[in-house]
This record gives sequence, C-alpha cells and structure tokens, in this order.
Amino acid sequence: MSATRVFVARLAGCTVFDPAGDRVGKVRDVLVVYRKNDPPSVVGLIVEIPGKRRVFVSINRVTSIGSGQIITTGLINVRRYEQRGGEVRVIAELLGRKVLFTDGSGEATIEDVAIKEGTEADWAISQLFVRRPKTSASPFVKGVTSFATWAEVREKETKGQAQSAEHLIATYSDLKPADLANTLLDLPRERMFEVAGELPDDRLADVLEEMPESDQVGILTSLGDARAADVLDQMQPDDAADLIAQLPEERGEQLLDLMEPEEAEDVRFLLSYAPDTAGGLMTTEPIIVSADATVAEGLARIRRHDLAPALGAAICVTLPPYEAPTGRFLGMVHFQRMLRYPPHERLGTLLDAGLDPVTADTSAAEVSRILASYDLVSVPVVDENYRLVGVVTIDDVLDYLLPDDWRSHDGNDDVRRRAAARSELRTGSIPLPGAQRTPRGPQ
Repeated sequence: MSATRVFVARLAGCTVFDPAGDRVGKVRDVLVVYRKNDPPSVVGLIVEIPGKRRVFVSINRVTSIGSGQIITTGLINVRRYEQRGGEVRVIAELLGRKVLFTDGSGEATIEDVAIKEGTEADWAISQLFVRRPKTSASPFVKGVTSFATWAEVREKETKGQAQSAEHLIATYSDLKPADLANTLLDLPRERMFEVAGELPDDRLADVLEEMPESDQVGILTSLGDARAADVLDQMQPDDAADLIAQLPEERGEQLLDLMEPEEAEDVRFLLSYAPDTAGGLMTTEPIIVSADATVAEGLARIRRHDLAPALGAAICVTLPPYEAPTGRFLGMVHFQRMLRYPPHERLGTLLDAGLDPVTADTSAAEVSRILASYDLVSVPVVDENYRLVGVVTIDDVLDYLLPDDWRSHDGNDDVRRRAAARSELRTGSIPLPGAQRTPRGPQ
C-alpha cells in the first residue's frame, strides 16, 4: 500500500475507486476488532455505494490509501453491511471515548485514531490522538493534546458504549443532509435520538427532511415541545406540514402554537389542502418579485446560499403583496432567460407566456404530467382569484411518486435504485458505476 499511517477521521467521505479508476463509493467508517494483548486490528471499511447502501470492504481488498482516495481490487460483496459481534466502528463508536493513562496521570478523550500497515499487510491502531481535560475556566481554552499508544491507556467506559454525540457530529460536519440522515439511521434508535438532539436546529431540520416519515416522527417525539417547534420553524413549510400531519392532532396543534406565527401560518395553510393535490405538494416560499424588478435583482435573489436549486430555477412575478398569497399572478421568468438579457432589463418583459399556472386543487398526477411534458423544474399554483399561493417543484413531485419507504434501508433493490435516481436528480451528480458482485466469503 502507498500509505503507512492514516488518521481515520480524515478518511470519512473519501472516494473509493476500483483499479480502472471508476468510483465505487465513499468511506463512512473503519472497522476494528479488539485483541487480547495487541492493539485493535483493522478488518475493513464501511463503504456507501450507489443507492445509499452500506457494504463491507475487507482491508485485504484495499490496495492503496492516500491523497484523499482509496483504491480497491474492485471485487466487493454488495450485501448490506450488518455489524457483527466484536466489531467496533471507529468513527461512530471509538472517537470521543474517555481513556485513562496507565501511568496514573489522568484521563483524556480520543479525538482521532491512527491506523498503520504492518509488515504482513495487516493494519492495526498505531496511535491515539487524545485531549486532556482543560485546566482553565475560560471558554476559549482547550485541554492539551498528545499522542498515546494503545498500551499507554485503558478505556474508562464499557466496550461497545458509543462516544459523545458532540464528537460524532464534529466528525460528520461536512456531510450533506441526506448522507448525515443515512448515517443516523444506521445508529441504534436511542443513539440516533441522542445525536439528533445535539444537532443545531437548522442542521436537524435539513436532516429530518431526508428521513422516512416514521423516523421523522420518532425524532420529533424525542424532543421537548419547545425544541421540536424550533426545528419545525427551520424546515421548509411543505416538509413541516407533511411531518405535522403524521402526528396526533393534539400534539400537532401544540407544536403549531409554539412555532413562530408566520411559519405556523404557512404550515396551517398547507395542511388545509389534500396531500394528493398541488396545494398539498407545493411550497409557499418561492422567489416573488414585482414586474419592475430587474434582471440584476432577480439574479441576486437566486444567489442566496440557502435557496433550494429547484426554487432558484425560476422567479415568480406578481402584483403586490409579494408574499403568498400574493396579488394577481403575472407569470414566471426562467433563470436561463435572465442570463440572456442585460442587468437593467425589467423582469415583467421576460415572462414565459406559454406557461399556465395550476390551481391548488389540481391533482398531483396532473401536476406530474405538466412537469414532464414541458420539461419544467417547477410550476406555479394559484387560487380562485389568480393569486400565487406557491409552487410545486420537481422534488415535491418525486416525493409523491416514490413509494413511502423509498428512504428505508429495508426496501427492495428497485426502491433503492429509484431513491438513488432521485438523489442524482436533486444534486446533479453523475450515477456511479455499479460494483462487481462476488459470492459472500470470509470477511
């Protein structure tokens, strides 16, 4: 192999390639097993392959680790990974554990783990990067860090006990919401609730939007009412409405009463529509401007970093007021058309005359047909007075069309393939090549 020592926290998210240079997946964790007298031995990697499936890749199948990438022999077993007795996930279970120094000098927290290749191509834990407790009351001071060998420390906590939620969250801080959601779903249920409870409100809101409804409800139920309402405030109104609709009516009303009035109003508005209609699918927060707004102003609105790509594909033009329900709807201007005109051009002159809005009671099936027939990313929704009340985006429709359990780990292969296709549509990523299948053998 090309590397002799590797820090595990830096492997999270690294791309795994086969010998031909095709992407196989991404590293999500490293597996070790404890030994009686020697440091834990590395047995393999947990790799996420297309379809959000996590598989085991034996360390013997890895030929190179370095430069942010991992090369394998290309032969992997694509059966979904299930943790076996004695296996410990370094990132999910070992980082953040408390250890005691055997020389009696105190305790420390494991912040990273270095693995090293031995003389016989076997890998084991070589060093621990640890941090001592801080000695100052100042919030800006941290404890002293140092390296320690496995023999120089002993675990303070029971084997198998997971690390602090804080360290797990820090390790996965760069994951996209869908990947973090998948990571949480791999944890034991109580552990998932603990980690979810430590996430910031906006981060947890993004993660919940990527989870199956049953897990959304479970996590929200595990939170206190005030915290749950804060998280709902951070969610897209249509996603928050879908989640509240799954709760008992009394609980839903309690949370709505605790939410910010403006956010709660949007959610109540969406809950008034049947789920299989345009009103039930739409979001109430598209970009809305006046006809006098310029191309420069429109492009500035689209550049907002927190704007979903589907909502940034077009701008709605209406009469005042400019929040749903607006004044009379005038039309939409597509992002690509704005790029063809000078910055001072008025958006009212660039309206798409061929795009008709749908009404809030239009069936979801009809909305799907319109999006597919005209290659649209979104379609405006108006009420009986021709006021804009929202837009239905392509991912809203995909959520409706896909099976209820499409995010579930227990679905069949067809469900997983469709879930992967949806993720590729949303992110614009290129489908990864499928891994080769091999019979399950000794791991």
